[in-house]
Amino acid sequence: MSIRKLNLGCGTDIREGWINLDCARLPGVDIVHDLNEATLPFKSDIFDEIVCDDILEHIFRYDRVLRELHRILKPGGCLTIRVPHFSSFAAFTDPTHVRFFAVRTFDFFVRGNPRSYYYDFSFSSMEKRRIIFNKDRFKVHRILEHLVNASAQTQEWYDERVRLFPALNIEVVLIK
Repeated sequence: MSIRKLNLGCGTDIREGWINLDCARLPGVDIVHDLNEATLPFKSDIFDEIVCDDILEHIFRYDRVLRELHRILKPGGCLTIRVPHFSSFAAFTDPTHVRFFAVRTFDFFVRGNPRSYYYDFSFSSMEKRRIIFNKDRFKVHRILEHLVNASAQTQEWYDERVRLFPALNIEVVLIK
């Protein structure tokens, strides 16, 4: 059986061997679908891997999208998410962004989190969580990224003191 992969909100990042889904009818997009609609056009438990790069910040109810991604992901499947960090200049630059994210935002969707009771679904674990800096701007960002991602405590410390060195993105990997 082949591995099924979904590139959600792909835009122009067309990946060969993946199902590329976007709201715009662009070259290489396999399925045109508005993620603000209630359901995704897939059966349950069919994807081994889903990539969701720079899309959730455009969605009014991203928790509904996460519920749908959980539904269509196979047990043990991997969901990789990248979103702008709330301190990122890019978070406020794009007029289509409707929300911002902190390092602990996705903790709410992981089983065992004290706040996971808000939702009727949860991922079994978070395999990875990191804050990404714009390494092209300042060399210090490379060092800072390493230090900030040393532990969950240093990530949270950073989120509370972010104003001096703004981050670019947050990346998490959730496992169903």
